[in-house]
Amino acid sequence: MSTPKLVATDLDGTLVRADGSVSDFTRDVLVKLEEMGVPVIFVTGRPLRWTRVLFEHIGSVGLAIVSNGALVWDVATDQPRLTRLIEPTLTAEVVAALKANVPGLVFATETLEGWSGEPAFAPHVSGTLEPAKRVAPIEELAEESLIKLLGRRHEDDDADELLAAAVAVVGDRVNVTHSSFPLLEISAPGVTKASTLELVCTELGISAADVIAFGDMPNDLPMLTWAGTSYAMADAHPSVTACASHVAPGHEDDGVARVLAGVFGL
Repeated sequence: MSTPKLVATDLDGTLVRADGSVSDFTRDVLVKLEEMGVPVIFVTGRPLRWTRVLFEHIGSVGLAIVSNGALVWDVATDQPRLTRLIEPTLTAEVVAALKANVPGLVFATETLEGWSGEPAFAPHVSGTLEPAKRVAPIEELAEESLIKLLGRRHEDDDADELLAAAVAVVGDRVNVTHSSFPLLEISAPGVTKASTLELVCTELGISAADVIAFGDMPNDLPMLTWAGTSYAMADAHPSVTACASHVAPGHEDDGVARVLAGVFGL
């Protein structure tokens, strides 16, 4: 393959270790790519507040794609470069359809100001969420445009089965995915990691063929399909392994950095 001109990488389960850290080796590789003039774009399902802790590793391109493509954040100016929001009317339609057909779902919302949720909504891992901005019925929370709509039911739900049930109800009216937990992550129609990455790459004058991308979960599938070169992590979801053109070592073994060191001759 020709040498890529841009690196697009997921964070959790991909670039970042299980404890949330970035290893010294990975940090060194990112610095060397920056010195070579190769942009590295973080493309994550994380909300903005969980991505800020990694902004120190963002190079001169200064952009992060967060919330599965719903937000492009300009790190240098600390403001949004692009928002791709779910409008209130559509949110109301989707919530009503899911409540009628996937019993037991409870909802939360994500905006630039933080997350809000219904009283029954709880963190998918106890203790990982800061206090909600608002606690109210979803019909009230959905009266503003949203970065992301979240839906959950039981901690022991199968994530793939819950996703399939939701997609069967809403179709392509919105984009629905998950990133390992039984938590529905719902974005505006057509909003994926890939579609927003394509917008950023077009602005930079870089084609899909010149992008190398890394991921591990279903929310990475559009990006891995779009990029000219794609890597699933060694412990990726089976659908990701089947989709990607290559497999990288696991995230605990600095898989992204090791592949990049080889590809760029570092």
